[in-house]
Amino acid sequence: MTNASVNPPLEMPKRGMPVTIITGFLGSGKTTVLNHILHNAQNLKVAVLVNEFGDINIDSQLLVSVDQDMVELTNGCICCTINDGLLEAVYKVLDRGDRIDYLVIETTGIADPLPIALTFLGPELRDLTRLDSILTVVDAETFTPSHFESSAAFNQIAYGDIILLNKTDLATDDKIAQLEDYIHTVKAGSRILRSQKGQVPLPLILDVALTQPASYSSTEESSHHHHDHEHHDHKHHDHDHHDHEHHHYSHHLENDGFVSVSFQSDRPFLVNKFEKFLQEQLPEDVFRAKGLIWFQESSDRQIFQLSGKRFDIQADNWPEKPSNQLVFIGRNLNATQIQEHLNNCLA
Repeated sequence: MTNASVNPPLEMPKRGMPVTIITGFLGSGKTTVLNHILHNAQNLKVAVLVNEFGDINIDSQLLVSVDQDMVELTNGCICCTINDGLLEAVYKVLDRGDRIDYLVIETTGIADPLPIALTFLGPELRDLTRLDSILTVVDAETFTPSHFESSAAFNQIAYGDIILLNKTDLATDDKIAQLEDYIHTVKAGSRILRSQKGQVPLPLILDVALTQPASYSSTEESSHHHHDHEHHDHKHHDHDHHDHEHHHYSHHLENDGFVSVSFQSDRPFLVNKFEKFLQEQLPEDVFRAKGLIWFQESSDRQIFQLSGKRFDIQADNWPEKPSNQLVFIGRNLNATQIQEHLNNCLA
């Protein structure tokens, strides 16, 4: 036996690290699936690349350390933000001294997964990583073929190797059957799984070797030059970079008529006024909203999530000085009007 086989070069385990891309429309449940992976990875050490940590519900008992763009968990999993670009984030994971077995990337809700897939099939990463599958999460209750008229939503299904019909507990059997029929018209033979609250056995979605790189070769040349900045979901309430990032985010949303409207205030909302805004003044074309809310009537921080007509508010503690930070995503929104309504909700 030669030395090489007993002591393989250190970089060998890093070659061909499997990669799963999780995509899916606004509010479909991608982050819930991510949390499920992080908490149930067992012997698998997973690195998750996200646009921001805010949504990732990491149990504080699992937490080892947090620095500016990396979170480390006791189960060996790590979370990194895609602050400086996807390539840099992937290199950061590959360069770590400790073992990482698997890479999961969460795209933004309005991202076309193709440029991200092509990044892994391009010359910088194809020898270091292996694109395992694109997992598309679909909200079984609210998704309809015509609902979004969005090329990104269509491509998420067209390029999905696995379609995860999530929130099946909120949809009728007929609706789910119609949805499955529609998905098969977009992508014949697609693997469709059903889930509730993002719960799906990990062997069904990780290390499944479903992506066929050859099928991308025709699209690679035409699209590869787009592959970098198209999928970033910047942190809208970052004071230092707010103007640049808001513009950057809006720019790539505009392809489908989507806009992102941010709102910040160092004054609290009044509960009854904010409820009235949600019930009577929120535009029909807001598909997704999220943020941190400060109500005058409460000392708690309120974490606000809205998807379609459903919204959810959960209380926890303020780690810093209270403020209101909200973002609304939708089609052809009137930013001035939304911000005016929100200003009227302030105490």
